[in-house]
Amino acid sequence: MMTQVRSLGLHGVEGYEVTAECDLSRGLPNFEIVGLPDTAVKEARERVRAAVKNCGFPFPVSRITVNLAPADRKKGGTIYDLPILVGILSAGEQLPPPDPKAAFLGELSLSGALRSVSGMLPMALAARRAGIETLYVPADAAPEATLAKGLTVYPVAHVSELVAHLKGEAPLSPAAAWTPDGESGELPDFAEVKGQEQAKRALEIAAAGGHNVLMIGPPGSGKSMLARRLPSILPELSEREALEATAVHSVLGLTSREHPLLTRRPFRAPHHTISAAGMAGGGVPLIRPGEISLAHRGVLFLDELPEFHKDVLEVLRQPMEEGTVQITRASGSEVFPARFMLVCAMNPCKCGWYGHDQRCKCAPRDVEKYQSQISGPLLDRVDLTVEVDAPDFDTLSERPSGESSAVIKARVDAARAVQARRFGPGGVPCNAQMGRGELEEFCPLDEACQGLLKSAFQRMGLTARSYDRVLRVARTIADLDGGGDLRAAHLAEALQYRSSGWLTR
Repeated sequence: MMTQVRSLGLHGVEGYEVTAECDLSRGLPNFEIVGLPDTAVKEARERVRAAVKNCGFPFPVSRITVNLAPADRKKGGTIYDLPILVGILSAGEQLPPPDPKAAFLGELSLSGALRSVSGMLPMALAARRAGIETLYVPADAAPEATLAKGLTVYPVAHVSELVAHLKGEAPLSPAAAWTPDGESGELPDFAEVKGQEQAKRALEIAAAGGHNVLMIGPPGSGKSMLARRLPSILPELSEREALEATAVHSVLGLTSREHPLLTRRPFRAPHHTISAAGMAGGGVPLIRPGEISLAHRGVLFLDELPEFHKDVLEVLRQPMEEGTVQITRASGSEVFPARFMLVCAMNPCKCGWYGHDQRCKCAPRDVEKYQSQISGPLLDRVDLTVEVDAPDFDTLSERPSGESSAVIKARVDAARAVQARRFGPGGVPCNAQMGRGELEEFCPLDEACQGLLKSAFQRMGLTARSYDRVLRVARTIADLDGGGDLRAAHLAEALQYRSSGWLTR
């Protein structure tokens, strides 16, 4: 007898439907799984066999063949344990045939208990797209599955509970839709930062428009302190953005039963010893997302920027433009989302005190070598470059008197609201993502602006890319100023962020 059980699989950070076809036939006892399974899937034979016996059911003494369709796509992980078990018991007439609009997924322990699996959210979203109405998942993964909405999710703690439910003996209760109960812990506040008004202004502009930032200054000037307070002024995640970001974290097993959804924008700060694969993504045999995808819809903070390996920095260039990263290996190719704000901090030289003649010990050649670790094309993709000077004693000895994050965030939210009205529901989410069409429509220049930009283009040696980025930053500054037309003052402020006196090139 043959039974079909619907399930789900993962391809990158996207889910897709899988059907477990279970056939019991005459012949020598054998248990075979086909359909391009990896080692973890093949080992399901022993987990399923032990779980069936330890739950009090006789394991069929026959030839068992399980095909995971589509058979031309590689299957990985332990998510197919439960559908295989249901298929075998149903084919052996120990369970009624499963509902054709229901899907099963989960890892089995040898005792029959279900363990949570990674990637539940993208698989639940795929189930909804496939017309599946009911989803049976491990109890710990049920809150995450409910985020897909439109599904009846049954949390299953043990195989015996599922069997009793399917037989109609002891129905399970559907899981309630998960709702956030508020974030625990407060984010660091900009009110704690003494001085550094120019850097705060640059970060406010960056948050309002989604722009990339580079902070340059001597050691201890507050660059890292400023960067780690940026999340406190970023706009809230929309529902779509939250699901996109959570899907990446879910695939890597970074969600939990208590916190299945990201409610704050991610802030990733990898160490400078990270590899190119760790930054962009990779792995064998399964290709996994890297740090730039974990920072999707959030912030990627690179402290001590010149200390990163050059190949690691260069992998950022294409994702910064396209918002995605494609990883190709011998085992296949994956496309991951990578729409992030890049925030960098660096010292101007190896000793950190270039520009302070009395303290800097670096020769000009050493300074140039240190800064050359950052390529021109990467710098060209940075919208705002700001100098962070070391605060003096008087500034440090004063009580904090700067604006709080709440005050700054109110201005950022107002600027984002202007952009939302401008671009509409189907448009780009922020100024940093404007294309050529949006720039021509929403950034018209009067004669004064044209003259200023022409003079700067020739004097500063701007590229076509930096020309567009200046316009985007100027548009954000205008939005912070109420959202009116671009004026020369907005362009002038945007242009001052295109260069730094501490960069030798």
